[in-house]
Amino acid sequence: MTLSLALLLPNSSSIGCVAQETRRSVTLQAIMPGRHPSCSLTQSHFNSSRGRRERLGTSEVFWHSGGQDFVMDLTLGMEAQALLEDMLEITAQNLVHMEVTEHYKIIKELGKGKYGQVVLVTHRKRGTPMALKLLPKASTKLQNFLYEYCVALSLSAHPAIVGMFGIAIESSQHYGFLYEAALHRDLISIIKPKAGIPEPAAKLCAKQLVSALDFIHSRGLVYRDVKPENILLFDRHCRCIKLTDFGLTRPQGTLLRLVAGIIPYTAPELSRGTGDTPGLPIDASLDAWALGVLIFCLLTGYFPWEKTVPEDSFFEDFVEWQQSGLEEDLPFHWRPLSRDAVAMLQSLLALEPLKRGPVRRVLNYLDRPWRAEVAPTKP
Repeated sequence: MTLSLALLLPNSSSIGCVAQETRRSVTLQAIMPGRHPSCSLTQSHFNSSRGRRERLGTSEVFWHSGGQDFVMDLTLGMEAQALLEDMLEITAQNLVHMEVTEHYKIIKELGKGKYGQVVLVTHRKRGTPMALKLLPKASTKLQNFLYEYCVALSLSAHPAIVGMFGIAIESSQHYGFLYEAALHRDLISIIKPKAGIPEPAAKLCAKQLVSALDFIHSRGLVYRDVKPENILLFDRHCRCIKLTDFGLTRPQGTLLRLVAGIIPYTAPELSRGTGDTPGLPIDASLDAWALGVLIFCLLTGYFPWEKTVPEDSFFEDFVEWQQSGLEEDLPFHWRPLSRDAVAMLQSLLALEPLKRGPVRRVLNYLDRPWRAEVAPTKP
């Protein structure tokens, strides 16, 4: 399914980037955390100690963007980086070496993307249904696979983040890991073009996503891939939804040197970059922007723009309205939204990152109407 404005937009895909990251090399002298019978380690073994926090100290990064100077405290991001490095080292050794069909029965394909596929499986002895993400070894670096697995495992305790089974697999052709199966597909499957989803369901989604993103940010990480395809449904009424796919999640302060491919969820400060520009330190404001775009889609059934660049007329209309501050300049395709919803989205979609509200600001608007009472008519 694709959502559109006046035309059909391409399916949104993950933001490609080259990240400048400093990480110790993965060693192969440890055992895997999780529920494998031979392993006694759990997530509690990976808590960042006070001693480590003191050794890391407080670091700051300065950069210039959009005519302004910015400063970012990197302490949380450094803690997250150190924790993930430890998890990578511990996980690398005891990958479970097996052929998937020896222990699991493949029921059906749940999804397929550029980097691999997700299949529904059941354990041959216990009958437990699970989702298995398979990444081809031919096109997947071991370190990238381990990184995504460790990030997902470190966050999986949150009720709005997909639960992990703590088992990482290496077969002859794939790397893979197991997580709880969502039998009601993903959020994109219920968004009706030019209609969206019912307002109560949109608010349920927003409340759970805010909780998940706020949790991720409190751990010093930035999710970076908010979109309906990455939000799994555990019922058709959005009472239980969960974030999945942490391949783009990075510690706060990671430098993005290049953005390849601009999608509706891409914040404008990333769209301004080129391969020759200095790296931009990522922070939670990127997730706030993407959440604003997603909520707009849930309420309208279309994107507010195709790309956050001057050549996109819908985005230019938005920029002009933001700069004028006049209600009469509100773009027509925003008029199905209530004044409260517009104010909420203005906070999330502020053009300058430092002016963007935190994702939890959405909670202040849950008891207010999000759709206009009277449908707009074209001028």
